[in-house]
Amino acid sequence: MPPSCHPGASRVSGRYAVRPRPGAGAPPAPLPFCGVALHTVRVRTTDPLLQPYDLRGLRLRNRVVSTSHEPAYSEDGLPGARYRAYHVEKARGGVGLTMIGGSAVVSPDSPPAFGNLELYRDEAVPALRDLVEEVHEHGAAVMIQLTHLGRRSSNYTGDWLPLVYPSSLREPAHRAFPKVAEEWDLDRIVQDYADAAARCLEAGLDGIELEAYGHLLDGFLSPATNRRTDAWGGSLANREAFPRRVLRAVREAVGPDMVVGIRMSMDEDRPGGLEREEALAALRDYVGDGVDFLSVIRGTIDSDATLARVIPSMGTPAAPFLEFVGEIRAATSVPVMHASRIADVATARYAVQEGLVDLVGMTRAQMADPHLVAKVARGEEEQIRPCVGANYCLDAIYESGDAKCIHNPATGRELSLPQVLRRTTGRVRRAVVVGAGPGGLEAARVLGARGHHVVLLEASDAPGGQVRLAAASTRRRDLVGIVDWRVAEARRTGVELRFGVYAEAGDVLAEDPDLVVVATGGVPDRSFLEEGQDLVNDTWDVMDGGLRTGGEVLVYDDNGAEPGMDAAERLAADGARVRFVTPERMLAPLVGSMNSPAYLRAFAEHDVVVELAHRLTGVRREDGRLVATLWSEYTDRTHERTVDRVVVEHGTLPNDELYHALVPGSSNLGEVDHRALIAGRPQEVATNPDGAYQLFRVGDAVSSRNIHAAVYDALRLLHHV
Repeated sequence: MPPSCHPGASRVSGRYAVRPRPGAGAPPAPLPFCGVALHTVRVRTTDPLLQPYDLRGLRLRNRVVSTSHEPAYSEDGLPGARYRAYHVEKARGGVGLTMIGGSAVVSPDSPPAFGNLELYRDEAVPALRDLVEEVHEHGAAVMIQLTHLGRRSSNYTGDWLPLVYPSSLREPAHRAFPKVAEEWDLDRIVQDYADAAARCLEAGLDGIELEAYGHLLDGFLSPATNRRTDAWGGSLANREAFPRRVLRAVREAVGPDMVVGIRMSMDEDRPGGLEREEALAALRDYVGDGVDFLSVIRGTIDSDATLARVIPSMGTPAAPFLEFVGEIRAATSVPVMHASRIADVATARYAVQEGLVDLVGMTRAQMADPHLVAKVARGEEEQIRPCVGANYCLDAIYESGDAKCIHNPATGRELSLPQVLRRTTGRVRRAVVVGAGPGGLEAARVLGARGHHVVLLEASDAPGGQVRLAAASTRRRDLVGIVDWRVAEARRTGVELRFGVYAEAGDVLAEDPDLVVVATGGVPDRSFLEEGQDLVNDTWDVMDGGLRTGGEVLVYDDNGAEPGMDAAERLAADGARVRFVTPERMLAPLVGSMNSPAYLRAFAEHDVVVELAHRLTGVRREDGRLVATLWSEYTDRTHERTVDRVVVEHGTLPNDELYHALVPGSSNLGEVDHRALIAGRPQEVATNPDGAYQLFRVGDAVSSRNIHAAVYDALRLLHHV
């Protein structure tokens, strides 16, 4: 390892005082890449993204950053093997700087809200050191974000200590009522920050970022959340006094050489909130206290609606705050980084080239493809797996406990699944995949990349399956990237794609396969109705354009995911008067907080009526209209609604006729060894000695599930075939 990359190596001390501005002199000479990640890559040194950058004497090999975020991969509050592997993969993939601990907490009364690392514990040091050393081995720098969450957690978790905040204002998102911080609270929290920073120094981290949007530090700075009348409230000087005290303590704890930055809202964009001029004034004082860089945020995160604006989902403009960030960069003396829906290389390159940022955050983009930078360096931009902006990475934390990319199942599972597929060293198989939805396309991609002979048969004249239906929503059209990337990758590896083929068993067997993957998806399920199945429409009818209707429409959804919401939004936008009925106690419980605001806005704009806690039991025709019978299990009473149309969403039933026709001729009779699947071992079930092929099914051909489940099925079944 080059000495300058070693975790224990000294760095050049002194503040980065003079920054080149666009056109101000020649760019720095390209330097050799530190570590091993890109040693075999011929780097396009004229690419702005690939230029090195000095940050307080710390040389970053390029301008691309994975900014601080918390995937909830911690183990007992510490960064264990899974957490480490996740960040090491991005270092292996060429990132210049990866930032861990998306809000690593410094105090016990800042209990983890979403798997946060606990930096108030000495046990964190060796775990952090292991991560730092391995990231450095692959040539990237690594920093950590520290915070006290303030009110942004729960009173009913951890050690059940009361949460503290400058004022007794409840946060809508986490619903906690905090106590007003007392002087002794502030004293101990300052010390907790200093102690946590000292642990980071001991662990060999390259830098620290303090979090100041939606947490405790900005709670003091913002006039919207600081209602104090003592020395900690009122004037800007008073409101910034506590954050400055923390900054000075952190700088003293780590010494003059370690990088210290701040991620800060430079305009809260809300009534009575922190505005740009006060934010810049505070930043100037923070720089005097030892801040070396600024990560720019616009907005705040105290509700689902505001969080969704700070971290925009699909259907919103790309990089919506870049112009604002450029204005902030022009007004400050320290390097600036920014990350907000910068999902593609062209936008990131533009941001750096035009001087809007010094370092560009591509965090969600690298969850989709942690080898993004290496592919840029190799001239393989077209092979980058796209971030489609679904924000499943964030919503999945609350739905299932940790972050997941909607269409990269290896992210967060690096210990068991490969991010890069290698060609098989065993025998080459003849494989048939039936169905070109996400599961079938993933199966074809994986098998093709492994070097097998693959034929994919699809009944439709276009790939995509249910993803195409979801992408019919204007706001969710980016989902088609999940399909397009897989089609391109499958073709690149030699997969033969045949569309317009309604495959029967004979068609499959005619290919003489030794491996068959059935990915035929599902069909809408109306079977839950006691009467009137033939009178209702389903959400597919709406999204494929077959149903265009006005009048009164009852949309019934007991799936609780996006399809019912998509259909209701589309119908309402087309002019129907929509009543949305669900047996749940809340609207669409499987739609997370990052995506629900857009649906709620659409429902409000079109006056969609929502009726909770009622189950649709039947539909009958009467006088040319439809009468829907609704039952409440809470009162055991029914009532009726007369409408023009009823649209139902009850998931899908497996389209499994072909699968069952193929089972008798298979060597495994369709059986999956679950223990081997979970352990990442090959499938070796051989219950039928006369069978000619292995047979598997994936995705909705198994049961009604989501996109991530379908691609996860395919990857973990087939990556070692």
